[in-house]
Amino acid sequence: MLDLKFVRENQEAVAEAMAHRNAVWDGARFSELDEQRRAAIQEEEALQAERNTLSKSIGQMMAQGKAEEAEAVKERVRAINEELATVGAKREEVDEALRLMLLSTPNMPDASTPIGKDEDDNPEVRRWGTPRDFEAEGFEALPHWDLGPQLNIIDFDRGVKLAESRFYVLGGAGARLERALISFMLDQHTSRGYKEWWVPAMANATTLTGTAQLPKFEEDLFKTTGGLYLIPTAEVQLTNLHAEEVINAEDLPLYYTAFTPCFREEAGSAGRDTRGIIRVHQFSKVEMVKYTTPEEGFAELEKMVEDAENILQKLELPYRVISLCTGDIGFSSAKTYDLEVWLPCYNDYKEISSCSCCTDFQARRANIKYRDPANFKGSRYVYTLNGSGLAVGRTMAAIIENYQQPDGTIKVPDVLVPYMGGMTVITPEATLSA
Repeated sequence: MLDLKFVRENQEAVAEAMAHRNAVWDGARFSELDEQRRAAIQEEEALQAERNTLSKSIGQMMAQGKAEEAEAVKERVRAINEELATVGAKREEVDEALRLMLLSTPNMPDASTPIGKDEDDNPEVRRWGTPRDFEAEGFEALPHWDLGPQLNIIDFDRGVKLAESRFYVLGGAGARLERALISFMLDQHTSRGYKEWWVPAMANATTLTGTAQLPKFEEDLFKTTGGLYLIPTAEVQLTNLHAEEVINAEDLPLYYTAFTPCFREEAGSAGRDTRGIIRVHQFSKVEMVKYTTPEEGFAELEKMVEDAENILQKLELPYRVISLCTGDIGFSSAKTYDLEVWLPCYNDYKEISSCSCCTDFQARRANIKYRDPANFKGSRYVYTLNGSGLAVGRTMAAIIENYQQPDGTIKVPDVLVPYMGGMTVITPEATLSA
């Protein structure tokens, strides 16, 4: 959430930033609410001062035998209390309107974020690896939504039978590959300084508001009858672990990682990536989250991108890194890099990780601060960062497609062989009877 004082003092900059983000910003409405709030505060303070002065005089009047005058003053104090209740209610109403307005306003893009309208304006930063030339190898590459069922390791029909469309079932080597990828990713991150966590797959509204999924993106969330939500990413839980806390500066930066199932309604994505396991309602993901000082935030973002790249490089999957422009960065982000893995079925690169620095935007919502007595008094908001390390289903799809062989089998990436119990090739599984 943006700071109220910052918005008040930088209205032109906020308006320009929101325009670059293709976000709606009603500066006139903000100014109107802000003026009403300040006027209500001034009125409250004046009434409170008058009440305090009058209350002190009552005792003096009684001591001087001026009972009638004291009673009149008491009446005025009672009237002031009623006025304060009215003014206080008005201020609370304006405060809530301002709060909702700021809760629905995205973060300010960092100066290093390229200005652009949409994903077509995202500049490429670098590439790694070379996509296979299957034609030169003498066979046609199949998409994972054909290969998986042929090998009987992915079952889309049974996923629909058990739930609905955009769910799937993994069996045999498919389930083993999912588990192998999760363990491999977590081992890589913990070896690079991340602390592993196991967190709930459901969160309350306060937690989701802290990371800005609420109130803006409620339609994308699955909600239980008890008022809890299924999490769309472990970022929600890992970032809120320190909500309403003050961290000691010497403990920063904090590196956290976790595997969780993730759930998304995919509202507004009708017709997009309907085949395969790229865009589904439930998926596995290993997440990275960092807490840093403002001075180290963007340097830590570069390191986080390297941590995600490390996974892809060890799996020997070709990918590219792009810098998201102002019109494409996420709601909470000030700067984002996307990692896109090569998928032969699209003959293109597809997002597999998104790493973002959210500055103090989430920390302000979740009230996460740090103290550094040697450098400043009191406490300040931390910077939070998050990144996929990686989306497991998309990684599996990339492995199936990039490691397919002419006979329809799939070579297991070398680094995953120990996690697959020594299996080096995924061959067809026994077919389940109908």
